[in-house]
This record gives sequence, C-alpha cells and structure tokens, in this order.
Amino acid sequence: MAGRRPERLGEQIREEVSQIVLGELNDPRIGFVTVTDVQVSSDLRNARIYVSIFGSEEDIVRSLGALKAASGFIRWHLGRSLNLRHLPDLHFAYDKTARTATRIEEILKEEGYKARRREADDASTDSLSDSSARNEPEP
Repeated sequence: MAGRRPERLGEQIREEVSQIVLGELNDPRIGFVTVTDVQVSSDLRNARIYVSIFGSEEDIVRSLGALKAASGFIRWHLGRSLNLRHLPDLHFAYDKTARTATRIEEILKEEGYKARRREADDASTDSLSDSSARNEPEP
C-alpha cells in the first residue's frame, strides 16, 4: 500500500478504540488506559495499538491482559464503525513514553537542584575569600 492510508487508518483506529475502551468495555481489570498511538502495517493486516496505563506494574500487566482478551470485542466494534473489507488484527503494547518522560523530568530536577547548590556553595566560598582578602594588610 502506498501513500498515507496506513497513517489515516491508524488515526481512525486510535480514535475508535479510545471511545470503545472508554464507553463500551466494562472490565474491572482495565484501569486508567489511554490509547496513545496506532501503527498499521503497510498491508493493513496488523495494527499495533500503544496504550499508556496509569498505575503500578501489576495494574499495567492486568490492564494489558484485559485489553488482549477483549481484542475480539474491540475488533467487532471497529468493524461496525469503519467501512473496511478486512479489519486488521489488533495487538496491544504498553507505551513507555510517559513513564520515561517522567523519569527524565525527575533526573533533570535533581541535576538542577545539584547545580544550584554548587553555585550557592561556590558563591559563598568566593565571598569568604573576598572578605578575607580585604581584611589582610597589604605589603
């Protein structure tokens, strides 16, 4: 398949799956799930659905398992809303982007705090050496 069709289809699937997860799935194992991206293969046979899940590692595993178990149900709903001859097989994957971004932000904050402390220490050391130099008599 040439062109942008896989991208367009991926965007449609992302929107539809988001609505299905939000409104149609009543599985208590599914926690706070956000569909972040969908990659559709060039032959339109497979769709990898990336989801961000808020919670512990256990919540992530439980939610991914529930989504995989509900993939037939989700695919059935997609078939009703998308006008396609063949629906792609759905594969759910955890999107680590949000967690990675949070960790990077924490590291940057720590390093910024360390840099400010070093600057403050250097400034206090400089001010002490300046005041001691002023108090010494000149030869």
